[in-house]
Amino acid sequence: INLFQIKFSIKISELAHCQIVWKVGNLCLTLVKNKPFVIVKAILSTVLSNPMIVNGWHYVGRKMDVADFEWAMWFSTFRNHILFALTGHVIFAKIFTLVAPKHRSFIFGVYGSLAVLVTMGWTFMAMVLSHCFILYSVALVKKKWLCFAAGLSTLASLKLEPYNSWQETLVTGSFDLQDILFYGGCGFSIMRCMSFGLENCERKDGNYTFSDLLRYNFYLPFFFFGPIMTFDRYHAQANNVQLTRKEREMWNITTKAVLHLGIILLVDVCFHFLYILTIPGDIKLVVKLSDWCLAGLAYSNLVYDWVKSAVMFGVINTVATLDHLDPPQPPKCITMLYVFAETHFDRGINDWLCKYVYDYIGEDHTKIFKELLATICTFTITTLWLGPCELVYIWSFFNCFGLNFELWVAKLFSLPPFSTLERAMGEAMSRRIRGLFNAANFWAIVLYNVLSLNSLDFAKMVARRLIFKGFPLSTLSVLLVTYCGVQLVKERERQQALKDEPEPVKEKAE
Repeated sequence: INLFQIKFSIKISELAHCQIVWKVGNLCLTLVKNKPFVIVKAILSTVLSNPMIVNGWHYVGRKMDVADFEWAMWFSTFRNHILFALTGHVIFAKIFTLVAPKHRSFIFGVYGSLAVLVTMGWTFMAMVLSHCFILYSVALVKKKWLCFAAGLSTLASLKLEPYNSWQETLVTGSFDLQDILFYGGCGFSIMRCMSFGLENCERKDGNYTFSDLLRYNFYLPFFFFGPIMTFDRYHAQANNVQLTRKEREMWNITTKAVLHLGIILLVDVCFHFLYILTIPGDIKLVVKLSDWCLAGLAYSNLVYDWVKSAVMFGVINTVATLDHLDPPQPPKCITMLYVFAETHFDRGINDWLCKYVYDYIGEDHTKIFKELLATICTFTITTLWLGPCELVYIWSFFNCFGLNFELWVAKLFSLPPFSTLERAMGEAMSRRIRGLFNAANFWAIVLYNVLSLNSLDFAKMVARRLIFKGFPLSTLSVLLVTYCGVQLVKERERQQALKDEPEPVKEKAE
């Protein structure tokens, strides 16, 4: 899109000033953000009295923020179970990859199904198999609309009352039910079955087998928490018998594993010193914070959610890479997001939606009405995936609007007199103007996504303080720091784009 293209450059001295302002702004943000916890003891006592703050490192007298139940489940409640299951998978996968590489996808499926059966019980296993059987039967008809209808209906039965409660009660008696395991396992299973059905519709000769679906669906590292890898990619990679490693690939895998371990320890330290997840839930406390502190709190929550997604998917991806798979990569860092088109925290779901819905309907994403239809369909499915409720409706509406608004603005600025004016002003000034748009866009992304992470009241308070009550000082100062950060990100992307360009072929002198 012309408005957001990245190859225009600005002066090095201007970039240096942007870097200084960005670093100073972040330093001030850190100092202001931590000031209430250091100086105002009343605020500190209010935070520590919250039920989400529990005893942590008793030997240094620090309490721990446990507001994120998903992280707590991963690295405390189910830590040993997850480590045991994934370690067993790695060992069995390695043995059978060496002994019988042709049958390794079969071993993946057998081990995964046994692990799910032992962990979740036979009733949960029967429910997942029934979903697989129903959606496989529909896939044999080779009608895409029927695959969507059956898959989304099955997903709706898992997300809407009273059907989800009824299914949950069926499974409760077999194991100590954890909602995230139940809904995660069933939800991802349905999405994988839909991918299988849609890929089967594309196959010209014959059908994929039910065994192919089970091998794909019960690959343990992806089963409960994703990411979703579309069937065509998984089937091709899992059945590849030419297994080779790239140069220094094992070194890179080891480095990533150590990096993830370091990040996990760092997050644990942050939970004992920065209570950024609990504070937004206490509106009476949030009211006392300064504008900069409030902006930093909103931004920090998004950064944490990105770190959580990067670590969780990174750990799973490390295991998948050991199995010679190329899984969806972790999400793009929130600090580098300034357009809605790149905003996602689960690249697997994003790839699934783009392949089967967004790109299929929107095609090249240059036509306004096709783009509108594509985004509405995409966010309708996303709303169903997340679980329909007021907060999700608001989040979906604003993100859908943001994605379309980018195209509308781009279309407007591609028409005269704006396009003529842009060509006359030069690359540097054009990039500066884009940077202003992108800085405002960045905070729109932050505010829209704070909705899904915290609460509507917290998001409204941040918006009111930054846009109205904080104007002009807080608004313009935050926008200035964001603008400088956006310019640094755009420069990094520009340099990367230049590196990725193929070098021109030099003609031989005659």
